[in-house]
Amino acid sequence: MKQIAQTLLAIAALLPGTAFTAELKFEDVPNFFEKDPDQKPLGPCHGGVVVDKKGDIYVTTDTARGIVVFSPEGKYLRALGPTRIHGLELREENGAEYIYGARPSDHEVVKLKTTGEAVWVIGAPDEAGLYKDGVGYNPCALTVAPDGSIFIADGYGSNYVLKFDKNRRFVKAFGGPGAEEGKFNTCHGIAVDTRFQPPILLVCNRNNDRVEHWDLDGKFIRVIQKGLRMPAAVHIQGDYAVFPELKGRVTVIDKNGDIVAQLGDNPVEAQRANFGLAPDKWTEGYFNSPHGASFDKDGNILVSEWTQFGRVHKYARAK
Repeated sequence: MKQIAQTLLAIAALLPGTAFTAELKFEDVPNFFEKDPDQKPLGPCHGGVVVDKKGDIYVTTDTARGIVVFSPEGKYLRALGPTRIHGLELREENGAEYIYGARPSDHEVVKLKTTGEAVWVIGAPDEAGLYKDGVGYNPCALTVAPDGSIFIADGYGSNYVLKFDKNRRFVKAFGGPGAEEGKFNTCHGIAVDTRFQPPILLVCNRNNDRVEHWDLDGKFIRVIQKGLRMPAAVHIQGDYAVFPELKGRVTVIDKNGDIVAQLGDNPVEAQRANFGLAPDKWTEGYFNSPHGASFDKDGNILVSEWTQFGRVHKYARAK
């Protein structure tokens, strides 16, 4: 049976717009998102995608519009917040939803209301001893633990994960640059993995091509999967975690660490991680540069790509 499942997965990887294993199957939904929201191109996407409890879809851009919001049906609704948000997380706190975003080019992380209004900003922590006048602090992503602790992945800067308490006081830095286990080469995406008790951190060690578990005290636990293609972000729902891989693929991994689906695997290596690839070179059902991904409430997968032209996908979960 296992051999049959592996064979089916290998066959599915050759087909655009579909991914199949013994567990999960997804199908590409072409042209789901409005192409030119508010009569303007979506523009450079170098960030993430998240879904609120109403089902509205938030996509970060590097344009003046900042975050572009689509309806559950893929229609443009509004734009909000600052531009150049990279890693993105949406949290419900006391009945209200908040956006957490990392802004590497602006050397800060932010907490926003869903209207775009700023709640707070965290700049470079002098206490870490890693930065001088904030230089080298270029955070990629952040996440928040159940106790309110904040973890910032400084993957474009120091390659440390920075821990703050619920009052935004610096606690510690852990990791640091390197290729060996327990070190980072671009800690690019991060999430609290509440599938385990106590909760632990799931970190995308992007340029080391692996995803890892760490505990909330900053101790390395294990490599979940290695040999991925630049895993850029992570979103967890139920038993599954979805990873957009910058080099032309999206992978879904279960709680045991096994790959259960791979979507849109681009066979053309030159098109992978290609920010400037022109739209006339795109192929429906294949990814070029997946950078952000999230599940919606029905388990469908939404993906934004690192492209100067803007590209967002929906892959529907087969029943």
